[in-house]
Amino acid sequence: MSIWAGLVAGFGTVGMILAGLFAARATRAAALATADATRAAARAQAEPNQRAADLASFQAIRDDMQQEITEMRDETRSLRSLVRAFAGYVGELTSQMRSHGIEPPAPPERITEYNRTGV
Repeated sequence: MSIWAGLVAGFGTVGMILAGLFAARATRAAALATADATRAAARAQAEPNQRAADLASFQAIRDDMQQEITEMRDETRSLRSLVRAFAGYVGELTSQMRSHGIEPPAPPERITEYNRTGV
């Protein structure tokens, strides 16, 4: 074998190794790009599903809150009715005491304030 044939064989071998390295590097870069594209597509596809799930959660929370508000309103109406009935009853007792010559004790400040302002 001549020296030129040896040099060509050596350069050929080095060239093949370099070509293999470049091909491996390009393949790895292509695999990373494909993986990134796949992740991006999955995120884009999951977005409407996530929004639908969020909407369903918000609707459930809203429905629970509406039910709780309704229950609180009913309880407030019931308590107002009880307070009014009790106030009427106490008023009648106070009237009976005065008709029998007994002066009832002065009402608490809060009741006086309510009678004056309505609040």
